[in-house]
Amino acid sequence: MSGNMMAYMGSSSWGYILFCGLMMVLFWGAIIALVVFLVRGRGKDEVSDEASQRRPTAFELLQERYARGEIDQQEYEQHKHDLVH
Repeated sequence: MSGNMMAYMGSSSWGYILFCGLMMVLFWGAIIALVVFLVRGRGKDEVSDEASQRRPTAFELLQERYARGEIDQQEYEQHKHDLVH
């Protein structure tokens, strides 16, 4: 009887080992997938913040240059005329 018991235990222990191995792979796969998901999520937030910031128009840049004194009034008026027409 004990021989029959050992044969039974031996066959089920391989199933148990395979099941535990599969569960371990699934567990660590889920952990890695979660980390990747969280890291990618943060990267998208940063990109969307940069994309939401608008670039200044040519006229706004012209006004800034005039305000900083980089160009005089005559040059400002000429560029403004060129931008409008």
